[in-house]
Amino acid sequence: MTDSSVSRAEQEPDPGRWSRARDRAARLAGTAKGMPERVPMLGRAVGQLLRVNLLDNATRLAAQAFLSALPALFVVAVFAPAAIRDGVTGSLRDQLGIQGPAQDQLRQVMGAGHDSVAQSFGVVGALVTLLSATALSRALQRVCERAWELPKSGTRVAAWRWLVWLAVWLVFLVVQVPLRKGFGLGLWLGVPLLFTASALLWWWTQRLLLGGRVRWYPLLPGAVLCGVGQVGLSIASQVYLPGAVSRSVNKFGPYGVVFTSLSWLIALFTAVTLALVLGRVIADEPAVSRYLGTRTEPGLWRRKR
Repeated sequence: MTDSSVSRAEQEPDPGRWSRARDRAARLAGTAKGMPERVPMLGRAVGQLLRVNLLDNATRLAAQAFLSALPALFVVAVFAPAAIRDGVTGSLRDQLGIQGPAQDQLRQVMGAGHDSVAQSFGVVGALVTLLSATALSRALQRVCERAWELPKSGTRVAAWRWLVWLAVWLVFLVVQVPLRKGFGLGLWLGVPLLFTASALLWWWTQRLLLGGRVRWYPLLPGAVLCGVGQVGLSIASQVYLPGAVSRSVNKFGPYGVVFTSLSWLIALFTAVTLALVLGRVIADEPAVSRYLGTRTEPGLWRRKR
């Protein structure tokens, strides 16, 4: 046999090898396709995520937070005492990785006096900004209702809940950084404090925005998952965001802060939406629902007193 014939034989594909590869791929596809039936929890989780539209709702929540809730936070901080302004400045700086020129501009905005802001912005403008910020509360309420397959609440029933939730969430943004730092004692205390506060916040959030239509105990798994996600993102932001903001500013100028901040908010609300949906799926599991004591039939939850 010549060298050319040997080389040609080595280059030709082995029919048996390709046949085995196709069989292996078919088995893997069949395994993946049948996984929801073999693991009911996985099937329900996928169905819930598709029905809630995870990325669509996360992007909507992030946009509402950036366009309405953050301006409301600025308005509240500017009219608030200096201690609250410093807390808001520190929270935005740490959470969004704002530094350099953007940090100087943030200080200038927060350092504006009450009189100058009142003259340029006005009380009516401040009220309109605060009321517009309830768009975030409304969007989050729709996510909770879709996760629990509940009809939309009436406006008169839900309106005051939107304002209350927004106020508490803005306060949480201010105190989040001191919590994570353990009030100066370190992460060994700060991480458990932040997790506890986040879980309690999202536990109460679901109960409030759902109008009390779901009992407290079934809401606990979603709250715990939200706490885990928020702590993880809070720690990750300290590593990732400063460098990402610097690169974006160098590439896009001042708009780089906007792009990076909005991307981080999308990641945050993706984690929140995912946690709420998976929390409902976990609460519907028979092994878990026995401890919660609220399950009647899959997907049917009744408010009990």
